Amino acid sequence: MKTRTFAIALASTALLALGACNQSQGNKEAPNAQTPKAEKAAGDKTIAAGLTANAKFMAAAKAAGLDQTLAGPGPYTVFVPDDAAFDGAPAGTFDAKPDNRAQITGILTNLILPGTVMAADIDKAIDNGKGKASLATMGGGTVTATKDGGKIVLADASGHKATVTKADDQFSNGVVHHVDAVLMPAKGQAAKPAVGQKAG
Repeated sequence: MKTRTFAIALASTALLALGACNQSQGNKEAPNAQTPKAEKAAGDKTIAAGLTANAKFMAAAKAAGLDQTLAGPGPYTVFVPDDAAFDGAPAGTFDAKPDNRAQITGILTNLILPGTVMAADIDKAIDNGKGKASLATMGGGTVTATKDGGKIVLADASGHKATVTKADDQFSNGVVHHVDAVLMPAKGQAAKPAVGQKAG
């Protein structure tokens, strides 16, 4: 329980702290820095610049203010749901209004891992975990990775699943894996309501 509380406490500042840490140390000294080969493959586009600007993921990232984070030094690993996955979310989930920002932030940070985690890294973790691997998210929770028919399948705390449809899109500040569903944070993990706003 102490470990989980510590992880959640860190999560609120993790994105900013990671960016600031990498800026002060320089990306090449950071433990998760990309290899020269990976940097060459990634080019000079950030995740924010490389994803389709009018995609629903980027619209949600802008509503949460995470578009600036994904334009920062990183590195980050982002599971990006396709537009159909956003369309399948309950009505109002991603409404771009101020009182919905905490909820959107909680959902999106549940789709971001710190560092650059390639599909091969996830495969290896699944093998080492005898068929299952827990991946710690920037939102303070975990997603569980398994394999099904050679594809990586991710599950959230409620057991909802998303399949990686396209892996290893490399960018200057990390990697993107495209998925076919939105993974939700655990109920207690979701960002708390803004001050003065009633929960629920």
